[in-house]
Amino acid sequence: MTEQAPEKYQSGLPGFLGTIDVAISKVEAVILALGVILMAVNTCANVVARFILGRFFDAVQGGLFFSGEINRILIIMITFAGIGYAARHGRHIRMSAIYDALPVAGRKVLMIVIAFFTSIVMFFLCYYSVLYIVDLFSRGRILPALGFEIWWIYLWVPIGFAITGIQYFLTGIKNIRSKDVYLSTGVLDGYADTETEV
Repeated sequence: MTEQAPEKYQSGLPGFLGTIDVAISKVEAVILALGVILMAVNTCANVVARFILGRFFDAVQGGLFFSGEINRILIIMITFAGIGYAARHGRHIRMSAIYDALPVAGRKVLMIVIAFFTSIVMFFLCYYSVLYIVDLFSRGRILPALGFEIWWIYLWVPIGFAITGIQYFLTGIKNIRSKDVYLSTGVLDGYADTETEV
């Protein structure tokens, strides 16, 4: 049995918006892949430093002193790049018992409300995350091991919220303009039958 390669992302948006959507999708995919790979390499290097090199060198007995801070940066980056990616691909967790029981017209209306409400919440969180970064900037706190200002690592937060807010807003627009129900600009509502007969 051979597995199919994942399909390339194709935006459901027309023209220039579609081009921008595809470009952002590619950047997010690279950020997520590099972030996960770097986190794995960093964690493995820390384990090697602690348990293998630590036996021979006192300087690395506790592991790499900066490893925890690097993982913290990468977790923030992966999380907030990932929320936009999940919104674009219609992959956020949904509690859909009531939604699934509705007829198509009811699901469409509910999806429009959900998309616009979620977009508003994302932009609200984006605004407050910018205020938080400004507060961190004014305090001048630094990371103890790496030595640079801590506000830099939180720049991903408003970017992620803004991209996710835009994605949900565009999903609402797509549902208004289309006769079908969409989970995102390019993902139709529905369940794929993944069971195979043996």
